[in-house]
Amino acid sequence: MSQKLNAAIAVIGIDIGKNSFHIVGQDHRGAIVLRQKWSRGQVETRLANLPPCLIGMEACVGAHHLSRKLQV
Repeated sequence: MSQKLNAAIAVIGIDIGKNSFHIVGQDHRGAIVLRQKWSRGQVETRLANLPPCLIGMEACVGAHHLSRKLQV
């Protein structure tokens, strides 16, 4: 991802699956600037390379575990 794209992301939505996660990033206006499918192993690494932003995901055991790992 480019630096310009990283700076544009204000909100990320994550649909958690068993082996793959669907990621949608929106800018401050609500326009979609990122739409990708990541494997479970890629999520932490890729999100760590983004600037801090609001992350929304469903409430489940996996989401609670992931949210604890992503907190700054």
